Amino acid sequence: MIEIELPTGAPFAAAHLFAFLAARAVPGVEAWDGSTLHRALSLPGGHAVVRLSPGASTSVRATFDLADDDDVDEAVHRVRRLLDLDADAAVIDAALARDPVLAPLVVATPGLHVAGSVDPFETAIRAVIGQQISVAGARTVAGRIVASAGQALTVDGGALTHVFPTPPALAAIDPALLPMPMSRRRTIIELARRVVDGRVVLDRRADAGEVTATLLDVPGIGPWTADYVRMRGLGDPDVFLPTDLGVKVGLARLGIDAAHAERWRPWRSYALHRVWTAAGFPPRQE
Repeated sequence: MIEIELPTGAPFAAAHLFAFLAARAVPGVEAWDGSTLHRALSLPGGHAVVRLSPGASTSVRATFDLADDDDVDEAVHRVRRLLDLDADAAVIDAALARDPVLAPLVVATPGLHVAGSVDPFETAIRAVIGQQISVAGARTVAGRIVASAGQALTVDGGALTHVFPTPPALAAIDPALLPMPMSRRRTIIELARRVVDGRVVLDRRADAGEVTATLLDVPGIGPWTADYVRMRGLGDPDVFLPTDLGVKVGLARLGIDAAHAERWRPWRSYALHRVWTAAGFPPRQE
């Protein structure tokens, strides 16, 4: 077991970030116990489990159980991406607060971070699963897929049982094991196949425009899904989702339209989360 205090910088809206992730915790690979987020990881040297909880005002406590202790740096790197810990929240807040529409939201919740991802492929699959269904429904479906196609954890995970399925596993899965409409089954399998053969490269180092283009070429993936993957999977700080239900409600409550979002560049991903907050509920998709 390795315990590390991960610095975040100030301000840091830990409660908001952990609530966002807790609401989307997929059974088998993630769990929220009311104070700690438990997360299974597949790393170069084997499986791992990390337990994350808010530390001091500018830190997160992380406890790692690793099959291979040499993976600790990679594990920390993935956790920092998941929690967006390298964002300069003070700079972002200052920029967004210049807009009188967003200023009260920034004051109410300073230090809002955009939840990221430990694996862009996982994010893409979860976004497809969540098309047109509720967050709770997406969690349930994703959990069933994890149980069917994920590898069983090789370290003690407590409530965690599996790591998220790999691209080869989902490329070869029996469609009947995917509890969703046939069109969405085809999208998941085709996306996995294209990741396996290199036609889709889901890597934060890849050109975001190219990633978007290759995702949009997959039947069943539209602009919302591709942009969501850019925001969470690739860590793009300047994504806006004008067709999202939560965004539409939030914009209406703020008395503005989607064109107003141009004022929030280059931090539209952070503004988007504040618009969701204004809506009073999370987006319906993953």
